[in-house]
Amino acid sequence: MVTVVNYESRTNKAGKEFNVLILQGGIEPVRSTITGKFYFSSRTCDVPASFDEMTCKNLIGTEFPGSIKRVPCEPYDFNIPNTEEYVNISHTWEYQDSIDEIVSEHIVETAAII
Repeated sequence: MVTVVNYESRTNKAGKEFNVLILQGGIEPVRSTITGKFYFSSRTCDVPASFDEMTCKNLIGTEFPGSIKRVPCEPYDFNIPNTEEYVNISHTWEYQDSIDEIVSEHIVETAAII
């Protein structure tokens, strides 16, 4: 399940404003690569929406099926919030509905077929 936790207004390259919904997945334990200790986190992503601001505001708190998955992308530099530190990242987070999850788990790559 994912939950709409917020929304933002953005402007595209053509100068047109649109809204995105900020989605958050469930809580999950993560082991620190530095200390080896566990902490809890949740994945977030944003998804463009065709809704007006009032509708986006009313959707906050809405839950629906799906999850947020890590997807490879071209490497980019990311500024860690509230610091001057940058890290190079080669993935992004995307919403995946339940149907996409089932299909991706059962797809056999052509190279695997003999």
